[in-house]
Amino acid sequence: MSANSPLGIDILIENTAVLLLDDEFTVVDPGWVAVSGDVIKEVGSGAPPAGVREGAETVIDGSGTATMPGMTNAHTHLFQTFFRGLGDDKSLLDWLKHCIWPGAVHLDAHTAKLAAMVGLIENLRTGATSVIDHQYIHIDESIDDAICEAADELGVRFLLARGWADRNYEPSLTETHEQVIERTRTVRNKWHGTNNDRITIELAPLIPWGCSDEAMSQTISESRSWGAGTHIHCAETHTEVEMSIDERGLRHVEWLSQLGVLGPDTQLAHSVWLDDNELDLIAESGSIVVHCPVSNMYLASGVPRILDMIDMEIPVALASDGPGSNNRQDMFEVLKATILLQKVHNLNPTALQPEDALTMACRGGAQALGKETQIGQILAGYKADLIVVDLETVFTAPVHSVASSLVFCASPSQVRHVMVDGQLLIKDSLLLGLNEMDILAQANDVAQKLFAKAGIESRLTRSSEAAN
Repeated sequence: MSANSPLGIDILIENTAVLLLDDEFTVVDPGWVAVSGDVIKEVGSGAPPAGVREGAETVIDGSGTATMPGMTNAHTHLFQTFFRGLGDDKSLLDWLKHCIWPGAVHLDAHTAKLAAMVGLIENLRTGATSVIDHQYIHIDESIDDAICEAADELGVRFLLARGWADRNYEPSLTETHEQVIERTRTVRNKWHGTNNDRITIELAPLIPWGCSDEAMSQTISESRSWGAGTHIHCAETHTEVEMSIDERGLRHVEWLSQLGVLGPDTQLAHSVWLDDNELDLIAESGSIVVHCPVSNMYLASGVPRILDMIDMEIPVALASDGPGSNNRQDMFEVLKATILLQKVHNLNPTALQPEDALTMACRGGAQALGKETQIGQILAGYKADLIVVDLETVFTAPVHSVASSLVFCASPSQVRHVMVDGQLLIKDSLLLGLNEMDILAQANDVAQKLFAKAGIESRLTRSSEAAN
């Protein structure tokens, strides 16, 4: 905190439309936000009092902008940043076998860290100040550390959902539950709660068909003994649900309920193919659904029952999913797709409103992180995880509704400032503290080597062969 700031105000954003993301979806326009240390100190309407402005160390003129809570990308796979565009013509299971596994088995810590750096910068640039990474590649046991290092260096709020499978998966990517617990405990002891609790760790069984009942029971019990949650792919495709019924006689959520997995500390990624009973089980347990609309459309997985979930007060967060099954991690695209998919699927133009999508991305994401009383809203005392979005552009002006402009018109190129824990990570569209172009150059180099080693033909490998 600045010694020259008698009111303890480090950053003041003024002349901006402030989306509080409270229960009433209040928009203070014009308004201001004062930040002290890592928290929001005060929010006001109109111009800030003279004493507030004069006491602020840094003043950001937000004329023509909207200031909102940072979004949470509640389910991604950062290593897949290097796998964009390889699954354009494949279903989920074919995509795994032919695109992901052949390359993933050659990942090392250095390569994974660069993939994470690029992926996390992408998230910051699209307004995601928090990221949940379902990280299930452990060919090199130091990959988890490397990815946490990337999050540490970039300053993003980060939950490493340490993924695992113990059967029916690429053999070199499977582990016993004893290995999973031991290795995750090591990573957790090093990283959990570090950087002012900005980096956290939980366990994340990969997919129902890849996890045995015994391993599930053991790892869930261990995670809960730490006070941590559980993150799992659930009912993503119809084929996977049928596999579960054939083997276990249970649908995915029924199986999770039988094992005692469901609860407010559980995040169910995708949740596309659910029946009425499964929705009831989720609602009764307080489990959180993570909706990935762009990925579900990309892989033709299906359309989840989001409207029913909302009616049943099931918490819903939003996510891009991994870049391998979306090709980008763009939370603005996710906001828009969330609404449009429900409109067209239900043939109802009023199915969802912009406020619904923003609430899922911010407050729903905060619930997925287990930080709903700390982030997701702009309130005094909440963490200063904020984004400032330029609305004075040909893409958004004139602005009749701030929420509508953000959801249907805005894009990552309009994100001007990004703050996490009161620290500006992007200012005037410039990434601070790191050389973005240098990171990209390194990433391209290691990605080229990865795909050449894996024997996966891509533009990178063709370019390399041409150069030789």
